[in-house]
Amino acid sequence: MSKENSTMKPQDILVLLKIIACGEEPWFQIPMARDLGLAQSEMSRSIARSKYAGLLDASGRKVRRLALMDFIEYGLTYVFPQRPGSMVRGVPTSHSASPLKEQIHSDDNFVWPYASGTVKGQAVTPLYKSVPEAIQNDPLLHELLALVDAIRLGSSREKAIAVTELKKRVLGD
Repeated sequence: MSKENSTMKPQDILVLLKIIACGEEPWFQIPMARDLGLAQSEMSRSIARSKYAGLLDASGRKVRRLALMDFIEYGLTYVFPQRPGSMVRGVPTSHSASPLKEQIHSDDNFVWPYASGTVKGQAVTPLYKSVPEAIQNDPLLHELLALVDAIRLGSSREKAIAVTELKKRVLGD
């Protein structure tokens, strides 16, 4: 893999979290790419980048969960930073979505901009443009991505809670 093709992209985190959300169920690239709003070629490149980075095993089928958690906890905010934007209608994320909305009470809502969204809040650019559609029929993926967003843009307290909750879902802690 060439150096320019080996750099992780935000959609790689989306793909890895979707694989985790599948649990023990077998998954296939073409349907998963369709579910995530990715082209099949982009899905293949994402799998290759994650294997190269050591976030997928050599087969490209199993997420190396500890490595992914390390990356999300310690590197994600530097590689894929985020700041809340203007008020828009969208889908709740970060502390505005489950499971954090039950633990963190705030007057501020964070949302992924989405025309069919039902909540008004500050815009948060999702890791990949198709996230608001991809989570519509996958509540676990929604939780995982919302927790990742809390790590990307939350305060120290929010990040700590999000890391704990994400570890429960990713590592089974």
